[in-house]
Amino acid sequence: MTDKTDTKLFPVIGMLFVALLLISNTIAVKIVQMGGFMLPAGILCFPVTYIFGDVLVEVYGFKRSRTVIWCGFGCLALMSFFYWLSTTLTPAPFWKGQESYSQFFGLAPRIAIASFIAYLIGEFANSIVMSRMKIWSKGKHLWMRTIGSTIVGEGLDSLVFNFAAFLFVFEFKQVMFIAFSGYVLKVAYEVVATPFTYMIVAYLKKVEGFDHFDHGVNYSPLGGE
Repeated sequence: MTDKTDTKLFPVIGMLFVALLLISNTIAVKIVQMGGFMLPAGILCFPVTYIFGDVLVEVYGFKRSRTVIWCGFGCLALMSFFYWLSTTLTPAPFWKGQESYSQFFGLAPRIAIASFIAYLIGEFANSIVMSRMKIWSKGKHLWMRTIGSTIVGEGLDSLVFNFAAFLFVFEFKQVMFIAFSGYVLKVAYEVVATPFTYMIVAYLKKVEGFDHFDHGVNYSPLGGE
Protein backbone atom coordinates (compact mmCIF):
# COMPACT_ATOMS: atom_id res chain seq x y z
CA MET A 1 0.00 0.00 0.00
CA THR A 2 1.60 3.26 -1.13
CA ASP A 3 -1.32 5.68 -1.57
CA LYS A 4 -5.07 5.77 -1.33
CA THR A 5 -7.66 8.26 -2.57
CA ASP A 6 -10.91 6.69 -1.31
CA THR A 7 -10.15 7.13 2.39
CA LYS A 8 -13.46 7.27 4.22
CA LEU A 9 -12.55 8.78 7.58
CA PHE A 10 -9.40 10.75 6.76
CA PRO A 11 -11.30 14.08 6.50
CA VAL A 12 -12.95 13.47 9.89
CA ILE A 13 -9.65 12.75 11.64
CA GLY A 14 -8.07 15.76 9.95
CA MET A 15 -10.88 18.10 11.03
CA LEU A 16 -10.74 16.88 14.62
CA PHE A 17 -6.98 17.44 14.63
CA VAL A 18 -7.37 21.04 13.42
CA ALA A 19 -10.28 21.78 15.77
CA LEU A 20 -8.33 20.63 18.82
CA LEU A 21 -5.33 22.66 17.68
CA LEU A 22 -7.39 25.86 17.48
CA ILE A 23 -9.12 25.25 20.80
CA SER A 24 -5.88 24.52 22.62
CA ASN A 25 -4.22 27.67 21.32
CA THR A 26 -7.19 29.84 22.29
CA ILE A 27 -7.37 28.64 25.89
CA ALA A 28 -3.56 28.58 26.28
CA VAL A 29 -3.60 32.25 27.32
CA LYS A 30 -4.65 31.13 30.79
CA ILE A 31 -2.07 29.55 33.10
CA VAL A 32 -3.63 27.04 35.46
CA GLN A 33 -2.40 25.10 38.47
CA MET A 34 -3.01 21.36 38.47
CA GLY A 35 -1.65 19.81 41.63
CA GLY A 36 1.97 20.89 41.82
CA PHE A 37 2.14 21.84 38.15
CA MET A 38 1.62 25.22 36.48
CA LEU A 39 0.90 25.14 32.76
CA PRO A 40 -1.22 26.64 29.97
CA ALA A 41 -4.88 25.59 29.96
CA GLY A 42 -4.27 24.21 26.48
CA ILE A 43 -3.01 21.08 28.24
CA LEU A 44 -6.66 20.03 28.39
CA CYS A 45 -6.76 19.17 24.71
CA PHE A 46 -3.42 19.87 23.00
CA PRO A 47 -1.92 16.44 23.83
CA VAL A 48 -4.84 14.89 21.96
CA THR A 49 -3.55 16.52 18.75
CA TYR A 50 -0.42 14.38 19.10
CA ILE A 51 -2.56 11.29 19.49
CA PHE A 52 -4.42 12.20 16.31
CA GLY A 53 -1.08 12.99 14.69
CA ASP A 54 0.15 9.48 15.55
CA VAL A 55 -3.06 7.99 14.20
CA LEU A 56 -2.75 9.93 10.94
CA VAL A 57 0.82 8.75 10.35
CA GLU A 58 0.11 5.17 11.41
CA VAL A 59 -2.95 4.73 9.22
CA TYR A 60 -2.54 7.21 6.34
CA GLY A 61 1.20 7.86 6.18
CA PHE A 62 3.49 10.86 6.42
CA LYS A 63 2.45 12.56 3.15
CA ARG A 64 -1.20 12.85 4.18
CA SER A 65 -0.20 13.85 7.70
CA ARG A 66 1.98 16.59 6.24
CA THR A 67 -1.07 17.98 4.44
CA VAL A 68 -3.07 18.07 7.68
CA ILE A 69 -0.20 19.70 9.58
CA TRP A 70 -0.02 22.53 7.04
CA CYS A 71 -3.79 22.90 7.00
CA GLY A 72 -3.70 23.26 10.77
CA PHE A 73 -0.97 25.87 10.45
CA GLY A 74 -3.03 27.87 7.97
CA CYS A 75 -6.16 27.73 10.13
CA LEU A 76 -4.18 28.81 13.19
CA ALA A 77 -2.72 31.78 11.30
CA LEU A 78 -6.15 32.83 10.04
CA MET A 79 -7.70 32.54 13.51
CA SER A 80 -4.92 34.57 15.09
CA PHE A 81 -5.19 37.31 12.48
CA PHE A 82 -8.91 37.80 13.11
CA TYR A 83 -8.39 37.66 16.88
CA TRP A 84 -5.90 40.49 16.52
CA LEU A 85 -8.07 42.43 14.07
CA SER A 86 -11.08 42.24 16.36
CA THR A 87 -9.16 43.86 19.22
CA THR A 88 -8.34 46.89 17.03
CA LEU A 89 -11.98 47.69 16.26
CA THR A 90 -13.58 50.53 18.20
CA PRO A 91 -16.06 49.09 20.70
CA ALA A 92 -19.68 50.27 20.86
CA PRO A 93 -20.17 53.03 23.48
CA PHE A 94 -22.43 50.82 25.60
CA TRP A 95 -20.08 47.81 25.54
CA LYS A 96 -17.84 47.72 28.60
CA GLY A 97 -15.79 44.61 27.95
CA GLN A 98 -12.99 46.03 25.77
CA GLU A 99 -10.29 45.88 28.44
CA SER A 100 -11.00 42.27 29.34
CA TYR A 101 -11.44 41.36 25.68
CA SER A 102 -8.11 42.94 24.69
CA GLN A 103 -6.36 41.36 27.65
CA PHE A 104 -7.53 37.93 26.56
CA PHE A 105 -7.12 38.22 22.80
CA GLY A 106 -4.25 40.71 22.95
CA LEU A 107 -1.89 37.97 24.09
CA ALA A 108 -3.15 35.64 21.39
CA PRO A 109 -0.79 36.90 18.62
CA ARG A 110 2.29 36.13 20.71
CA ILE A 111 0.79 32.80 21.74
CA ALA A 112 0.05 32.12 18.08
CA ILE A 113 3.56 33.01 16.84
CA ALA A 114 5.08 30.82 19.53
CA SER A 115 2.66 28.09 18.61
CA PHE A 116 3.39 28.45 14.87
CA ILE A 117 7.05 27.70 15.41
CA ALA A 118 6.61 25.07 18.11
CA TYR A 119 3.73 23.41 16.29
CA LEU A 120 5.63 22.92 13.04
CA ILE A 121 8.80 21.70 14.78
CA GLY A 122 6.95 19.43 17.20
CA GLU A 123 4.40 17.96 14.80
CA PHE A 124 6.85 17.27 12.00
CA ALA A 125 9.35 15.75 14.44
CA ASN A 126 6.58 13.58 15.89
CA SER A 127 5.37 12.46 12.45
CA ILE A 128 8.83 11.70 11.08
CA VAL A 129 9.85 9.69 14.16
CA MET A 130 6.54 7.83 14.09
CA SER A 131 6.90 7.03 10.40
CA ARG A 132 10.52 5.93 10.60
CA MET A 133 9.92 3.78 13.68
CA LYS A 134 7.06 2.00 11.92
CA ILE A 135 9.43 0.98 9.14
CA TRP A 136 12.18 -0.03 11.57
CA SER A 137 9.77 -2.10 13.67
CA LYS A 138 8.02 -3.54 10.60
CA GLY A 139 4.69 -2.31 11.95
CA LYS A 140 5.07 -3.94 15.35
CA HIS A 141 4.98 -2.39 18.83
CA LEU A 142 2.64 0.52 18.18
CA TRP A 143 2.98 1.62 21.81
CA MET A 144 6.72 2.11 21.36
CA ARG A 145 6.18 4.29 18.30
CA THR A 146 3.45 6.48 19.79
CA ILE A 147 5.29 7.09 23.05
CA GLY A 148 8.71 7.46 21.42
CA SER A 149 7.50 9.97 18.86
CA THR A 150 5.67 11.92 21.57
CA ILE A 151 8.78 12.12 23.74
CA VAL A 152 10.63 13.77 20.85
CA GLY A 153 7.82 15.89 19.43
CA GLU A 154 6.35 17.12 22.71
CA GLY A 155 9.81 17.82 24.10
CA LEU A 156 10.64 20.15 21.23
CA ASP A 157 7.17 21.68 21.28
CA SER A 158 7.22 22.40 25.02
CA LEU A 159 10.62 24.07 24.94
CA VAL A 160 9.99 26.20 21.87
CA PHE A 161 6.41 27.19 22.71
CA ASN A 162 6.87 28.12 26.35
CA PHE A 163 10.05 30.12 25.85
CA ALA A 164 8.68 31.94 22.80
CA ALA A 165 5.32 32.60 24.46
CA PHE A 166 6.23 33.40 28.05
CA LEU A 167 9.88 34.49 28.27
CA PHE A 168 9.98 38.04 29.69
CA VAL A 169 6.28 37.69 30.54
CA PHE A 170 7.11 35.45 33.51
CA GLU A 171 10.36 34.84 35.33
CA PHE A 172 12.81 32.41 33.71
CA LYS A 173 12.38 29.77 36.40
CA GLN A 174 8.60 29.99 36.03
CA VAL A 175 8.88 29.47 32.27
CA MET A 176 11.16 26.49 32.86
CA PHE A 177 8.69 25.02 35.33
CA ILE A 178 5.76 25.58 32.99
CA ALA A 179 7.66 23.90 30.12
CA PHE A 180 8.72 20.95 32.28
CA SER A 181 5.26 20.54 33.78
CA GLY A 182 3.62 20.53 30.38
CA TYR A 183 6.12 18.08 28.94
CA VAL A 184 5.72 15.57 31.77
CA LEU A 185 1.94 15.71 31.65
CA LYS A 186 1.78 15.49 27.85
CA VAL A 187 3.96 12.38 27.77
CA ALA A 188 1.96 10.87 30.63
CA TYR A 189 -1.20 11.71 28.68
CA GLU A 190 0.11 9.74 25.70
CA VAL A 191 1.01 6.75 27.86
CA VAL A 192 -2.42 6.66 29.51
CA ALA A 193 -4.16 7.09 26.14
CA THR A 194 -2.21 4.27 24.46
CA PRO A 195 -5.07 1.71 24.75
CA PHE A 196 -7.44 4.20 23.12
CA THR A 197 -4.90 4.86 20.37
CA TYR A 198 -4.76 1.12 19.69
CA MET A 199 -8.54 0.97 19.40
CA ILE A 200 -8.75 3.98 17.07
CA VAL A 201 -5.94 2.70 14.84
CA ALA A 202 -7.43 -0.80 14.65
CA TYR A 203 -10.86 0.60 13.79
CA LEU A 204 -9.54 2.92 11.09
CA LYS A 205 -7.39 0.23 9.48
CA LYS A 206 -10.41 -2.06 9.38
CA VAL A 207 -12.70 0.59 7.87
CA GLU A 208 -10.14 1.93 5.41
CA GLY A 209 -8.88 -1.52 4.49
CA PHE A 210 -5.15 -0.82 4.43
CA ASP A 211 -2.04 -0.32 6.58
CA HIS A 212 0.33 2.32 5.19
CA PHE A 213 4.14 2.13 5.28
CA ASP A 214 6.22 5.15 4.23
CA HIS A 215 8.78 3.36 2.07
CA GLY A 216 10.77 5.86 0.03
CA VAL A 217 8.83 8.90 1.25
CA ASN A 218 10.35 12.39 1.19
CA TYR A 219 10.33 13.70 4.77
CA SER A 220 10.78 17.34 3.82
CA PRO A 221 8.06 19.47 5.47
CA LEU A 222 7.72 21.33 2.16
CA GLY A 223 6.83 18.21 0.25
CA GLY A 224 8.13 16.95 -3.07
CA GLU A 225 8.90 13.46 -4.27
